[in-house]
Amino acid sequence: MSKLWIILSVILLSTQTYSQEAILHISNESIDKEYCLVYNAAWTNLSNSLRDSVKYEVVNLVSSYLCNSSAIPDVKGKALVVMRGQCDFSQKALVAQEKGAAALIIASNKTMTPPSANESEYEKVHIPLVLMRYRDFVDAQQVFGKDMTARLYAPPVPMFDVSIVVMLIIAVSTVALGGFWSGAAEKDKQSEGAFPGRVDDASSQELSLYSPLKVIIFVALMCAMLVLMYFFYRWLVYVIIVIFCLASATALYSCLDALLNRIGCGTCSFSCLSKDFSVRSLVLAALCVSVAVVWGVYRNEDRWIWILQDLLGIAFCLNFMKTITLSNFKICVILLSLLLLYDVFFVFITPFFTPNGESIMVQVALGPESAGEKSDGNIVEVPADPTPTYEKLPVVMRVPRFSAWAQNLCGMQFSILGYGDIIVPGLLIAYCHRFDVWTGSSKRVYFFSCTIAYFLGMIVTFAVMLLSKMGQPALLYLVPFTLITSAVVAWSRREMQQFWAGTTYQVLDSSREPLSQDGEPGYTSGERKC
Repeated sequence: MSKLWIILSVILLSTQTYSQEAILHISNESIDKEYCLVYNAAWTNLSNSLRDSVKYEVVNLVSSYLCNSSAIPDVKGKALVVMRGQCDFSQKALVAQEKGAAALIIASNKTMTPPSANESEYEKVHIPLVLMRYRDFVDAQQVFGKDMTARLYAPPVPMFDVSIVVMLIIAVSTVALGGFWSGAAEKDKQSEGAFPGRVDDASSQELSLYSPLKVIIFVALMCAMLVLMYFFYRWLVYVIIVIFCLASATALYSCLDALLNRIGCGTCSFSCLSKDFSVRSLVLAALCVSVAVVWGVYRNEDRWIWILQDLLGIAFCLNFMKTITLSNFKICVILLSLLLLYDVFFVFITPFFTPNGESIMVQVALGPESAGEKSDGNIVEVPADPTPTYEKLPVVMRVPRFSAWAQNLCGMQFSILGYGDIIVPGLLIAYCHRFDVWTGSSKRVYFFSCTIAYFLGMIVTFAVMLLSKMGQPALLYLVPFTLITSAVVAWSRREMQQFWAGTTYQVLDSSREPLSQDGEPGYTSGERKC
């Protein structure tokens, strides 16, 4: 047992990394308070804990930019607080060092990133150099007055965060439930006597993609919408927020209604104005609309609203996978391949064309003014005003990084996963489950194989993200894992022809003869094998 603890400790320590955020602990004889700092670990060496940190007496020089040494009082062994601007960080540090200062704190009214300089200047500066929000220093002055002491420290943060496990559970559970729901609905249609896979029923609530041309048009519209969002984000973001509230409320209602039907929850109704109303439907509708409205009102409250966003996002993804169906494996291959190219292009290629070198996908998903979540673990950005003043699209699952010790000081940090990384492979998993139903497979071989492949693809995605310390287009790994696995299963079971052709009864605009339940051609839409 002791050996196991030693191994786990070594693994944990090996995954520790030093953050670019630090803590400023200010105190006097009776009060203690902490504030957010940003620093460059290659330039400044800070203690790992408050206990090991050095105590400095603070000297307020925010009226100065410290670009020269004129009119600077005796600051030997003290921590200087000066304003950002008018000269380089290194010049400020050299002036402070010349005057005998022990640390330099630069108050900033702008978004803070780790301070940098030429490598040759790193060796000249021997005192800690950090950035803090100007508004935080004003608050410290109001709380402590002139007499305050400061400690600077930066605890190490684990590279691996529990939020990744939570995100993995959300993603895999959602695609599994969505695929299961789609297959269960197909089985219900069979039990009602409907033709398996038929999409020409006017009463059906499903929308099937069965034409390669329609798939290409669908992907082209997605590209056009993304580009429009990039250029007209300020106005279109509100349109998307309204659409999301309506769509997610409808999806949540559909999911809860299906769940209550599955567990056998009865309904009672009443008549009003010669019309019958279901009590359960009215209660569910009120609940779902209330959840969507609460999210819409408090959508920028990071501390807890992410729970409602993820709940609505899960419902949206489940209902999408249930409503949108792919008619055959050929359509799956075309759609997933095009969306893979779409994802890679807008993540990896577009930074070469944008003015700030940021990908269009990231800017649209997180908002053009977002800071803390854009860095993907590479370079942190902390806004000067912690209160968000910009809107973000509700197109991602968000889970707080639980090991982010400074998240309450510098702003909450999130692990994110786009809805598309769940929906797109989920459509293939849903098709696999429907195919299991069409072929009467009691073991659901295709469904379970594709779900496991998605799980492994997500693990590879997160592993590459952690090792590269950069966000990854998840479809780059999920699409090959799921498509190849599904094809291998079909070939090994000698059902590739049926799997490729798809529905046992072809759609209306197809000139091909439909396949029977056993995959045998030769039956028209008016005939059925006994």
